Amino acid sequence: MTLFNPKTCEFGEFDAETRRLLRATVDWFETRGKAALKADDRDRVWYSDFLDFVKRERVFATFLTPAAQAAGDPNKRWDTGRIAMLSKILGFYGMSYWYVWQVTILGLGPIWQSENATAKAKAAALLDSGEIFAFGLSEKEHGADVYSTDMVLEPQETGGYTATGAKHYIGNGNLAAMVSVFGRRADKPIIDSATALDSKPTQEDYEGYLFFVADSRHQNYKLGRNVVDAQMYVAAFDLEQYPVAEDDILHRGEAAFHAAMNTVNVGKFNLGFGAIGACEHAFHEAINHAENRVLFGHKVTEFPQVQSLVTDSYARLIAMKLYSERAIDYLRTASPEDRRYLLFNAIEKMSVTRQGQRIIEDLADVIAARGFENDMYFPMAMLGLFGLPRLEGTVHVNMALSLKFMANYMFHPSDAGLAALRYLPGAGAAPKGAVRAVSGALSWSSRKLTPRASAAVPQLRSEFAGARYPAVPTRRDAADDEFLFRQGPSSGLGRIRFQDWRPVFEQFAHVPNVAVFLEQAQAFQTLLAAAAPTAAQQRDVDFLFAIGELFTALPYAQLVLEQAAIEHTDIAVLDQIFDGFVREFSKNALTLHTKPAATKAQQTRALDLVRRPAVSRVRFEQVLEQARAHAGAYQMNP
Repeated sequence: MTLFNPKTCEFGEFDAETRRLLRATVDWFETRGKAALKADDRDRVWYSDFLDFVKRERVFATFLTPAAQAAGDPNKRWDTGRIAMLSKILGFYGMSYWYVWQVTILGLGPIWQSENATAKAKAAALLDSGEIFAFGLSEKEHGADVYSTDMVLEPQETGGYTATGAKHYIGNGNLAAMVSVFGRRADKPIIDSATALDSKPTQEDYEGYLFFVADSRHQNYKLGRNVVDAQMYVAAFDLEQYPVAEDDILHRGEAAFHAAMNTVNVGKFNLGFGAIGACEHAFHEAINHAENRVLFGHKVTEFPQVQSLVTDSYARLIAMKLYSERAIDYLRTASPEDRRYLLFNAIEKMSVTRQGQRIIEDLADVIAARGFENDMYFPMAMLGLFGLPRLEGTVHVNMALSLKFMANYMFHPSDAGLAALRYLPGAGAAPKGAVRAVSGALSWSSRKLTPRASAAVPQLRSEFAGARYPAVPTRRDAADDEFLFRQGPSSGLGRIRFQDWRPVFEQFAHVPNVAVFLEQAQAFQTLLAAAAPTAAQQRDVDFLFAIGELFTALPYAQLVLEQAAIEHTDIAVLDQIFDGFVREFSKNALTLHTKPAATKAQQTRALDLVRRPAVSRVRFEQVLEQARAHAGAYQMNP
């Protein structure tokens, strides 16, 4: 695993046409050069020349048309592997270019999921002609509270509807040939959003909601303004008595909600890859500057604080890439029987983008004032990386989603016996050594004895069967990921099972900081068993966020290790990655310890998670040299 370099990339893992289109995209940006890239960004120029290139080469049409709509074209398919790669490339050159692609993906989601053959054929033809798409979900007054939508459709006596209402923060809303719009019928009751999350509405409650398509060029589509000060166009628009025919309806009732959630499941996955691309370009600029700038007789990269920042940023970036590459495999092998991708997608959006923001913050201290100059990509990366964690659901929304998986990921079925800790008197306040011994024994017995017991106990047999999955292979084959458009209901997350997370950590236990992190993970498991969140805490988003920071670190680390095993990642780099994981986990444990809502038992057990990483100057210098070796490897054409 190394950093993306446009001068040397070959895209050898992909088929010939994919390689050609990826290479053509890189060449288009490099031919234009950094000066034009910066000028257009600074002057807020709509990227019509880029969209002309997309149309000419049929990039979006080839990458975003599912095979079922490809009319026999063997190169068209929805292939998450190559979509992720293009997301990285576009993030590498500018988040505005990534954004027009990302919003087109979101706009297509409800269309490809629908059973409306007319709308799907129209979308395929429009893609072929180079058009872009938009996703009309958000509203200024309601934001993510889609239950309260004010996009109202009036049924017409002659059939169809007229739609009236406003949408806000709609990317590509200025020129999208098809805008997938969420609204509700005027003749049906609306769900009370204040109670919707506490008691699940019935199917009858949902029946007035629907998704339909609109054309931004229609006279009843009133474009308001670009709500952001940027090259991209993020629209506010109104529909005024907009005619909606039956052929324009994509989804009705609860299916409209599932389409919205499943579209976001597909789209938000790309945020992490955009972040990776932006961080890679920023790293090249930062290391080029720091390695060639001399202060007080020393290169900037020779100062100890800069060495720490560079080494941590490099390790953090490699971890982002490892996690994301492995997450592609889980997404591509997903099925109705294996929905683990829903957790990994949420982490891709939430954790990878925040790791990217942290890299930009640290590199800003390396590149210093040079990073603000008008001939640098770096300012574009700074703005982009502060935005990505806040798109397609805030971090808190995705953390709340991730927590739905915590019990099954941590305990079921492999460690169900460890839950017995909660019934042992004094487990919350007992000395760390005693709790560790008891929890270790319970965990050992669970892993050794529960499989035997499952042979005799039907409930345990079912439990283990639910967590038995085939090995997930590396997936960069030229296949169509058609399951993403038939994900089904977005509910039932608490029933998704995970295989035991510990074996991959034990496989790498010879790496010092992996071993330390495994101790922390097991201590966290003990905390959850001995001092589980109370009913009141489960309604406290601030408290749960602290728990979630600890929990999501485990699947993140798991996929890093799985990909490291596939790629034979350098052990020094892996050890440095987990050095950072250990420090971050300890910091988050202290945050949990200090939360006002934390019980005494939780405060005590939280301190059990604090560890000092295994320090090695030799390993640190090895990774630092790998990071510094990127100096001079890439600089964008002027």
